[in-house]
Amino acid sequence: MTSTLKQQLQEDLTAAIRARDELRSGTIRLTLTAITKEEVAGTTARELSDAEVLQVITREAKKRREAAEAFELGGRPESAQREREEGVLLAEYLPKQLTDEELSTIVTAAVAEAKASGAEGPRAMGAVMKIVNPKVSGLAEGGRVAALVKQALAG
Repeated sequence: MTSTLKQQLQEDLTAAIRARDELRSGTIRLTLTAITKEEVAGTTARELSDAEVLQVITREAKKRREAAEAFELGGRPESAQREREEGVLLAEYLPKQLTDEELSTIVTAAVAEAKASGAEGPRAMGAVMKIVNPKVSGLAEGGRVAALVKQALAG
């Protein structure tokens, strides 16, 4: 059973090739390769679920953001621009990210919950992250979440 997200990617790849959209076809091709690599990793080959395919796409999008920053620092703005464009393209397949306000509300509630169970100060980071992560999984980047939790615990 093919995951519907993977199927969507394959259909979009076919459409991009037909439309001669080099950026879209190249990006989707690389993403499908990453998905296939994940499927054959380990002792037995398996079909990824939509949630696992989403994780792969999220990881690929993060790679694009980091590469864009590296190219920018390295004085290669045209390469950085391409990486950003690929990241935007991959974002189309990801769920809408939480706004700073939405994320802040979730973190504040989690900090209060952790304090109620006796965890306070910087050492409570792990307890708060355990509460926050399941709620924001796939909707906010881990680094962003961790920074907000640190800020909430320090303040």
